[in-house]
Amino acid sequence: MTLLHQLKKALTLPARLALTTTTVLACTGAAMAAEDVRIAGYTWPGYGFFHIAIAKDLAPELNIDYQTIEDPYESFNLVAADQMDVVASTAEFTPVGVERGLPIKLVAFGNLSYGTDKIVAGPGIASAADLAGKEVAVLEGGLSQIFMAMWLEQNGADFDSVVYRNIIADDALAAMIGGGVAASQFWEPYGSNTLKALEGSSVLAQSREPYWLKQGVVADGYYMGDRFINERRDVALLTMKALYDSIEWWSQNPEEGNQIIADGMQMSVADVELVLGKDGSRTDGGLYVYNFMEAAQFCGSAPGNPPFDQTNGQINDHWALVSDWWVKFDLIEKVQPPETGIECSLHKELYEAGYRG
Repeated sequence: MTLLHQLKKALTLPARLALTTTTVLACTGAAMAAEDVRIAGYTWPGYGFFHIAIAKDLAPELNIDYQTIEDPYESFNLVAADQMDVVASTAEFTPVGVERGLPIKLVAFGNLSYGTDKIVAGPGIASAADLAGKEVAVLEGGLSQIFMAMWLEQNGADFDSVVYRNIIADDALAAMIGGGVAASQFWEPYGSNTLKALEGSSVLAQSREPYWLKQGVVADGYYMGDRFINERRDVALLTMKALYDSIEWWSQNPEEGNQIIADGMQMSVADVELVLGKDGSRTDGGLYVYNFMEAAQFCGSAPGNPPFDQTNGQINDHWALVSDWWVKFDLIEKVQPPETGIECSLHKELYEAGYRG
């Protein structure tokens, strides 16, 4: 009997619906031997929830191995070589991966930038027009480039009216202070550090503004390999469930959860709190973490709308938006159908089985 059938059976009786996650898991997965799951992500608190699953034994059916790999391209290539199962990364890569023939799917939106991303300008720059012909620092081929390009067009400037330079993080901070670039897209803590270090610098845009929240542009996602989804589907479902069980546990135990994530990511608790917040509300930090229902709604796999005036099934619109931009930036040749890179059936199966996170 598959996990899906077991889960459906366990959740058909009203009394079972009141069971704790631990008891449901015991009913549905105790007979399964622990399955190895290999997960990769770079050093970022938003990817740290699997450390909670490990530390609190929230998925006893799984032997989760989380590897910190700073280059997401390396992680995706490991998936292609069947040496990795899951990758946590920014949510714009899928169209590029599809065109390159990588056997991966975006299976979930993980979190939405809620102020952690900023476009910071140097002294004397107050508008998009002021940047014409000047150099700006972004991660070329990443969300920061799309963020910058969309902001330029939103404010009446052509997206290619600036010179994009592939400089990020500390190097971008140094370039701003040295006057090498006129503006940069930063994530925390680099944006705040730049504002503190560079007199006269200012914020031109930040991702907590309603426009960016509704668009869902600056976000992280979870990817799975095609083999993992199709050949080890029960394990893929358990892995997704472990993620959302961990998010729910963190929301109820934010202080301990942030410490676990800090230890797992080898970061300070203060930096984790800057990104995730302190109270588990998901709105007092720089990221808004999607729970199961919100992610399923964004995928179009559960009824209702996700937060911030987003729409049910918006993941397809997100695919079209980022694909259009990658065509403009000559990163891909054409826009492919969303089903070539998006897999929402895992959310759908869990929802139909009665899981709600």
